[in-house]
Amino acid sequence: MTEFKALVVSEQDGRYVSNVTTRQIDDLPEGEVLIRVKYSSLNFKDALSASGNKGVTRNFPHTPGIDAAGVVESSSVPELSAGDEVIVTGYDLGMSTSGGYGEYIRVPAAWVLKRPEGLSLRDSMVLGTAGLTAALCIDKLEQAGMIPGQGPILVTGATGGVGSIAVAMLASLGYEVAAATGKATQADFLKGLGATRIVERSELEAGKEKPMLKEQWAGAVDTVGGDILFNVVKSLKYGASVVTCGLTAGTQFQGSVLPFILRNVNLLGVDSVEQPLVVKASMWDRLSLQWKTDLHNLEKEIALDDLPAEIEKILAGKMVGRVVVRLD
Repeated sequence: MTEFKALVVSEQDGRYVSNVTTRQIDDLPEGEVLIRVKYSSLNFKDALSASGNKGVTRNFPHTPGIDAAGVVESSSVPELSAGDEVIVTGYDLGMSTSGGYGEYIRVPAAWVLKRPEGLSLRDSMVLGTAGLTAALCIDKLEQAGMIPGQGPILVTGATGGVGSIAVAMLASLGYEVAAATGKATQADFLKGLGATRIVERSELEAGKEKPMLKEQWAGAVDTVGGDILFNVVKSLKYGASVVTCGLTAGTQFQGSVLPFILRNVNLLGVDSVEQPLVVKASMWDRLSLQWKTDLHNLEKEIALDDLPAEIEKILAGKMVGRVVVRLD
């Protein structure tokens, strides 16, 4: 087989248009491993790529999709064989390298992990980059001393991919979870994931002019950035930490050193894209075993042809939970 279906984003009259079309395997980039993709997922970065954001993807036409799970078709390295079920998340996949919204990808072997035994290919894409990021965030907070019973753990952007998985995972690990969102209609959804308190976004936006705010949070996962992030910093309990991994509310904030000095708090960062493969493998093992979480309440499956409409939805801030893309 030399042809396959893929979502291709192209520039037309100054606009970026997404269409499902036919591509040739020979057009894929060089790499040691050719993978037949079974599932992918939809992330905010995918939507940025599909809308022509040059900070994500510079060259078009292009096939986005920073996540992919499938079966090895061919491999030139001994560690991977035809028939192996594998996952690829991050690195350059779906950015400058043709991504998971095609029925085939060809990538370096250094990007490829064998599917953890505790997860199906579909399960791995319900998680995808969002689940990996949530796991890295929780791991970093626990390394900084966070344990259940210290008080509420705040999750901002809680209806999004990383946020919703973080809420569900933290609740399953025994934490008291406060879920922050600008979508008041999704309160029942978040409580169904395990949140015990819903925090309106306006509450987190108040007081940005103040150097300190009332102590509330024993830890926090921030997926939005901006002034909300620093308001969270100013609201941490003594010695607590917030880990940040997103920027939908902005890349800058007005800050002060006072919370760090007077409350001994920590602002931590997480990146899931360029983590060494051994770190990703460790997190995937946790996600498939001791941190395995029931996520059926937050996932939705679509076909490749449905992607353009879902991309518009996530760009408009209307997507909730996780969208799994079925390619086979």
